[in-house]
Amino acid sequence: MNTTVAVVGAGTMGHGIAQVAAVAGYTVKLTDARSEALDTARTRIADNLAGAVQRGKLSREEADATLSRITTTPDMPFSVRDAHVVIEAVMEDLAVKREVFTGIDAIADADAVLATNTSSLSIAAIANATTRPERVVGMHFFNPVHIMKLVEIVVHQRADPACVEAATAFARTLGKTPIIVRDSPGFASSRLGVLLGLEAMRMLQEGVASAQDIDTAMELGYGHPLGPLRVSDLVGLDVRLQIAEYLHGALRAPRFEPPAILREKVAKGELGKKSGRGFYEW
Repeated sequence: MNTTVAVVGAGTMGHGIAQVAAVAGYTVKLTDARSEALDTARTRIADNLAGAVQRGKLSREEADATLSRITTTPDMPFSVRDAHVVIEAVMEDLAVKREVFTGIDAIADADAVLATNTSSLSIAAIANATTRPERVVGMHFFNPVHIMKLVEIVVHQRADPACVEAATAFARTLGKTPIIVRDSPGFASSRLGVLLGLEAMRMLQEGVASAQDIDTAMELGYGHPLGPLRVSDLVGLDVRLQIAEYLHGALRAPRFEPPAILREKVAKGELGKKSGRGFYEW
């Protein structure tokens, strides 16, 4: 497989996307301005692949070959130049993403698919930072990327249908199930997932039930693999707060107003799994 995939941003989502692309046989160039983020990303990918070997999902040879297909570098032009697919996975901040896409636009091949992994921000606003908005789509992956099967392909009004189809086909080659969603605040998954999480937080705040029992209600009563409070901890309570504030403003809907318990936890640094404490102890 000759296709090269560039991933810009080596955080939780970026290194996960790089991993699944390499497992699928693609040559991957993972870039981040922070050298420490690249080191951490490579370690986490190696650990994930070792776990796959232990579970019998990959052979040791396949894991080694996968890792060999990933190049990590702080040199974004080297990563993006000649890539067939470029996926941005930097922090969830519109100004930052627009700046990154302006840089990508100046370097990437004219026929490259340019994708953003944003979970809620306007794809059109990101695309308009480039001279070729028709080549920009949303590709919203889910954490952990190597396990979660869904990818939202988010389409803005000016997107080229051929580019949308290329992104959709690419997602399928990664073993993912793509869905097509119109560019609107929160898309499908974040809008529904955040709303459920916020209501669960309000219930906890009001003393309706414990965090564990609220989650169990959704797991056993509705077949959810994880309850909304545990999912919020995994996503990161700071991320959930940021998305809720964005949706509250964009949709002008009171139902997306972040509850006090969420603001308090973020203010105390209780961000979920990544800090060791959120609605659960980790």
